[in-house]
Formats: sequence, C-alpha cells, structure tokens
Amino acid sequence: MTVERRVEARPRWPLRLPRMSGIDGVLRCRSGVLARLLCVGGRPVVLRAAQPARDLVVLEGRGEDREAVEYALERWRFALGIDDDLRPFHERFRRDALIGASVRRAPHLRPERRPEPFEALAWAVCEQLIDIDRAAAIQREIVRRWGRRCPETGLRDVPDPAAVARAAPAELQACGLTASRALALGKAAREVTAGRADLHAPDHERAWRRLRAIPGIGSWTVEMLALRGQGRLDQVPAGDLGLRKLVGRIRTGGNPRARVDEDEVRAFFAPYAPWAGLAARHALNVMWPGAPAPM
Repeated sequence: MTVERRVEARPRWPLRLPRMSGIDGVLRCRSGVLARLLCVGGRPVVLRAAQPARDLVVLEGRGEDREAVEYALERWRFALGIDDDLRPFHERFRRDALIGASVRRAPHLRPERRPEPFEALAWAVCEQLIDIDRAAAIQREIVRRWGRRCPETGLRDVPDPAAVARAAPAELQACGLTASRALALGKAAREVTAGRADLHAPDHERAWRRLRAIPGIGSWTVEMLALRGQGRLDQVPAGDLGLRKLVGRIRTGGNPRARVDEDEVRAFFAPYAPWAGLAARHALNVMWPGAPAPM
C-alpha cells in the first residue's frame, strides 16, 4: 500500500527554496517544485517541496512504509532549513561592517544542507582540492553506479554508507577519485556502517574524532560534514579557498593575491560565534553576490 503524506509548513525565518536542480543529479527542480528520492533503510521515499507563498512551504512524501515517509519528511525539513530560527543572528549582525549588508539583503541565505549527514561527508571527500565541475562529475557517477533509482520518477538517491563500504577502492577510483581519496571514502563509509562513527548522535565531536583518524579525512572535510550534514552553523570550513582569499584580502587591505591559513580563517570568524559558519556564508556572498558558493 502506498503511503502519502502532505505537510504545510510555516518557516520560522525567511526562507527561499532552491531554484535549480543539484549538480550531483539528485535534487530536481521543475516549475518551482523540488523533488528527490531518499531511501530510509532501503525503503524509497519520493519527496517534493513547493513554496506557493513566502511564508508557506508545502512538503510531500510518498512511499510504501509510513515510518520511512515520516522520517524522510523530517530530514527534508532539516535540509531545507524550515525550522531554523535565525533571528538572533540577524539581530546581532545586521549592522556588521563586513556582513551586515548581506544579512539585511538576503535574510534567507543559508549554507547548503543535505538530508543525511553521510551525503555531506561523502561529497566533501569528492570535493577535496578539485574544481566543482570535476567533483560534480564524480558525484554523478557514484550516484549512477550505486544510488537507488525510482522507476516511476527516474529520481536517484545518494548511495548509503553500506553501499559505498561494499565498493572496492578500484571501483571508487573508476568514478574519478584519486587512490587516496577512494581509500578514505571507503574507510569512512565502513566506520559509519559499523556504528563506530555515528553521524546522527548528539555528540558530533566523537564521530569527528573517529573520522579524523582516517588518512585523507582532514579538518575541512569534517567541517563540511558538520555544516552541511549536521546543521552546525558554528563550524567554518576554514580550508575553503574562497574564505582564505577573502580573509587574506581583508588582512592585507585589498591584495587580491593574498591567502591565509586555516587557523587565521577560524580566528577571523571567531567573533561571530556561535554562527561562524553562517557568517562565513554571508561573507562569501559579499565577495561574490548571488554566485553559487562552495558551502
């Protein structure tokens, strides 16, 4: 029996749904309606979202299992940021010298999120030290090989950690990953599958320490997991080249070639605690208004 669930949600703060499909081929946007497939323990759920008014988001979930549909809708809400209350951040920083203009002009702005934290982790490994187009090609190939497909809609899901853990390093390399990153992704997937790195546990730091012990999983990868997959707006992906350039330019009074290290990026955004990651997203918007950002 098919289970269908429809929810009308009132965002807690100004929200604007994505207006284009995702570069990894998972999120689809057609005529203003978002759609994606999310498999919950192997049970596929088709999700949709539309925003008929600024203060209203309509969510839909359809699958064969009621529990899976409810869980998928909960993660969909998280990914879209419907329940985030950003008022304290905006009240504190709307007049900030660096990010105030972006905060006032784009109150809806948020870092990109994934409904499942493993997606954020896996895609961060794929995006290490390469351009976004190449990373997207790797991600699409991983989805094509191991992501579950809905025959009715054609939507595909990001493969779960168990599927990635079963893949041989050579298979991951065939998707475009380097040998070292293929090993890192496989080991990370096995840690998550075995429960040794529980990405959903409230104690995020414990899983981060476990992941950081894997060669090839560094601070930037874990910070991207935290920001995109666990809703940690306090975490700054300090290794991001855009942020290193931005802080370097500010520190040197405008030198476009200046770069700083990760520690300097973290120190620069420390005054924005506990919203350093959100502040960094606004800072990138100041440098490149309206352009897609890597976080």
